[in-house]
Amino acid sequence: MSAAAWSLAALIAAIALSMTTRINVGVVSIVFAWLVGVYAARLPVDTVIRGFPSGLFLTLTGMSLLFAAAETNGTLEHLANRAVRLIGGRAALLPPMFFAIACAISAVGPGAVSSVALVAPLAMAISARARIPYFLTALMVANGANAGNLSPISAVGVIANTRMAQAGLGGHPGKVMAANMIASALVGAVAYVALGGHRLVSRAAVSPGPQRIGETLPSEDAAIRSLTRPQRITAGILITWIVAVVAFGLNPGLAALGGAAIVIGTRAAAEGAAVARVPWGVILMVCGVSTLIAVLEATGGMALFTGLLAWLATPRTIDGVIALVTGAISIYSSTSGVVLPAFLPTVPGLVQRLGGGDPLAVALSINVGSSLVDVSPLSTLGALCLAAIPDPAAAQPIFRRLLLWGIAMAIAGAIICQLFAPVFARL
Repeated sequence: MSAAAWSLAALIAAIALSMTTRINVGVVSIVFAWLVGVYAARLPVDTVIRGFPSGLFLTLTGMSLLFAAAETNGTLEHLANRAVRLIGGRAALLPPMFFAIACAISAVGPGAVSSVALVAPLAMAISARARIPYFLTALMVANGANAGNLSPISAVGVIANTRMAQAGLGGHPGKVMAANMIASALVGAVAYVALGGHRLVSRAAVSPGPQRIGETLPSEDAAIRSLTRPQRITAGILITWIVAVVAFGLNPGLAALGGAAIVIGTRAAAEGAAVARVPWGVILMVCGVSTLIAVLEATGGMALFTGLLAWLATPRTIDGVIALVTGAISIYSSTSGVVLPAFLPTVPGLVQRLGGGDPLAVALSINVGSSLVDVSPLSTLGALCLAAIPDPAAAQPIFRRLLLWGIAMAIAGAIICQLFAPVFARL
């Protein structure tokens, strides 16, 4: 068996183990990456080690540490109370609020990754107080961020429109944004109803204690005065971090590490308690699987996987098939860094070889198909949502559910694109 086949088999085995056992799949994935990479593919050990996603590790660690500090000193609890007060304590409005905020931040420039890094920790803290399922919150935050991800002024939108222009498909930024936003909003609405968001209408959000959030809390002014000095410092650092990431484009992980250093250095939060709250198991899980993915790419396993799906395409089915292929790859790879740059320039040649198809519809299918699956925990958005869950015990089952949802979205994206991409392209 070839190294490519071995690497693909290892990935399938790791995913199966993540769905059927309690073992941390990150540990298993690193072992598989070592065995397949060194002994099947004859790669140097250093090459396998370089596959470890250091950038993702820093992003997850920095963001988790900053918000862990904010959680241990009670800052997040105050912010959660204030956020719920804004919607009158109505729990049913919280998931749509998460979607809208994530979409707005993503669309104004930083893109989905920074948007989720900013919104997910607060959303998860609010959900814990309001008894909203973490899984629903993760889907609303990730899909909201995806909805705004291809705006003409967002980082990923610039990538998509530039690559399309290079392929002779420029001049359609409105369609690029609208197609992705409509698809993400549709998926978000389905998730909201399917997971019982509408059933929250009949009750107010409640805290773990006997009081109702938004009903028996002090007045706004009193709530502000109730912040302690450490909490004011932490809130100021959080606001500064958001402005730095959104307005000045700072790396969210490194900036969060800087913010955490200030919070801990000023004794606004205890270092030991904050470090203990970081979800190290989740971070190891995601980074370990990403290491195996790097070996898959190096050995040609990704090309093998793509080839197994792409041969099914015909001029009539190309929109659905290309959405399925790019969605399947994007489950475990980078949409903006791998899928869009690699696939969008090939659209004219692909249509020519097939002898038919609408190039713009194919390009829109690539955009939508690869984006809808980004809730997968093997993708950065899903990983950030997992890392933001305040209860580590809940992370493992939600990892499995997000993975299954991401796989389902590859199929759903293919159906959506097959039915509507040609129509949308002609509008």
